[in-house]
Amino acid sequence: MTEYPPAPSRPVPHPALPLMLDYGPLLVFFVIYRLSDVFAGTLAFMLAIVVAVAVSRWRLGRVSPMLWLSAILVIGFGGLTLYLHDERFIQFKPTVIYALLSMLLFGGLFMGRPLLKYLLEAAYEGLSDRGWMLLSRNWAIWFAAMAVANEVMRATLSFDAWLSAKLWGVSIATLVFAAANVPMLMRHGLGSESARIPPKE
Repeated sequence: MTEYPPAPSRPVPHPALPLMLDYGPLLVFFVIYRLSDVFAGTLAFMLAIVVAVAVSRWRLGRVSPMLWLSAILVIGFGGLTLYLHDERFIQFKPTVIYALLSMLLFGGLFMGRPLLKYLLEAAYEGLSDRGWMLLSRNWAIWFAAMAVANEVMRATLSFDAWLSAKLWGVSIATLVFAAANVPMLMRHGLGSESARIPPKE
């Protein structure tokens, strides 16, 4: 019987890779914008998000729904920004993402299905169903607030100030919000052995 060599294993990705794929394209946009202008930055943003999708598929073996959504909107709104020579379109992209995510999560809660569970279950091992519902509710509210905040910043700030707030302020606030949810998650079984053991019949 002919023996075939084992298929080469996929290299183990760096733990920070998903975060780099999420925020790397935005950082590229910020740097190129500073060195040139918003339109060069937008083009670089579009190219960087395509690279992020390709790297995610290669190194992680999949592309997250969030990255797919971001890539579609960056390319769509970025294309409008370049074609119409109007930076307002690239500013509107975060509002659309936040609003869509909020509506999806609220819709799942209305149907009694915490959609975050299907996306993040491996990252929140042991979390109870109640914990998933609360986490989905909290993020639905957060995304709705971020959609409103982006529109307020878009209407009141210069493009330069808006971009700085988006890259640094919103990103840091999101990390702080995620950390603020940890005590609630711990109360609802995150990481606990008992939450992973099915009850006896």
